[in-house]
Amino acid sequence: MRNQGCTVSPRTPTRRTQPRLMSVAALLGLLCSAVTQPRVAHAQQVQQPTGPGNVLVHSKFGGQIFGFDIDQNGTEGVLSEAKTLSNGNNLVAVETFDQQTGKILKVVTKQNNTQDDWVTMGVVGNGAGLVLHEHEVSFLHIKRTFHVLDPLDFNKFTGVWTPPIDSGHLIRGVSRNQGNATNAFFAYDNSGSFIPFVFASNVAANTFGPVAKITDPNFSFGVPPVIAMNTTTNQAVLAQDFGSPTSVPEIGLVDLTKGKFSKFNGVGLGFVNGIAVDSADGIACTATEIDFSVEFYDLKKHTGFSEILPGATNQTQSGSDIEFDPVHKLFLVAQEVSSTGSGSSIQVYDIRGNLVESLNGFNFSNRFNVIGTHIALKPSNRSGFVDGPDSGVTDIQSFTY
Repeated sequence: MRNQGCTVSPRTPTRRTQPRLMSVAALLGLLCSAVTQPRVAHAQQVQQPTGPGNVLVHSKFGGQIFGFDIDQNGTEGVLSEAKTLSNGNNLVAVETFDQQTGKILKVVTKQNNTQDDWVTMGVVGNGAGLVLHEHEVSFLHIKRTFHVLDPLDFNKFTGVWTPPIDSGHLIRGVSRNQGNATNAFFAYDNSGSFIPFVFASNVAANTFGPVAKITDPNFSFGVPPVIAMNTTTNQAVLAQDFGSPTSVPEIGLVDLTKGKFSKFNGVGLGFVNGIAVDSADGIACTATEIDFSVEFYDLKKHTGFSEILPGATNQTQSGSDIEFDPVHKLFLVAQEVSSTGSGSSIQVYDIRGNLVESLNGFNFSNRFNVIGTHIALKPSNRSGFVDGPDSGVTDIQSFTY
């Protein structure tokens, strides 16, 4: 049952310094360097990385965290946890926490000695928490329901979300675009017919757009695609290869108003591990596995280019989750095995593909996670949370950028 995940991939401090005055000659040297090296951020744009912070959020009962997120415009976050008991059953719970202190504020629900699971899918729309409940009716018979905390700081379930899917489909992806009432969803086909669904939903209102049935094999067979949403064009943006580690990815576009699907050829090589979209500028950023690179796409022109992650030399240093900061126009890329420091890193890029900074010294991993690594951003103060540092995935850590 733990393999029936939903959001990303189920089970399968330095300080800022004051700018120094420089000579005219030095300034001209910097400008010349910037002109001849277009893929490196201009010096005046680079900020000293602050990296990992001191706020840790620990799961209340010491269980592995099954998804988390924060309200970008509020003060709270939400997480789910599961702790395996000595008899093989689980203690599972959903909890809200304070972003400033990391303190658990409320145990929203708790079950002991059960085979059930709760999985936090994210904070969607305008501050509503969305959580999946997997109830084991009998062996291999799982009933799935979706519960909403709207708003999150009510610290309780306020309703249910009823997506237009049958028992053969599993919600495997939800777009991260807080502040927009609608999110895009990808429902994986677990029935054997391999026809996934993509649709839009206002979760708080429990309303839905048309369901697009995806028959293209690049997006319907093999490794499920990653999903983001272009809120300006009302399109879901998908990215994946055919399931071969040596394939070149493709980018799928789903018109969420008409339910129509189209695609264009991508760049990079291998599985696509993460995606985020800058809707205002029509730019998507992805991370590919085999060539340990990030890609930047013009979604209107259907063009893109690829960049190897800074200092990366092998597949273990590939990126995973990607999130976008629309206030400062930055893409943040999680890198489990750092190529710029010790442990794990977050690589920060601007929308033109320039590396802005490397945040080093984290400890997060996808190897033992039921739910893959996630970066939760609060753009208003350039902060966020990410998995770790506990290797048992029982906590999350603050950071600034």
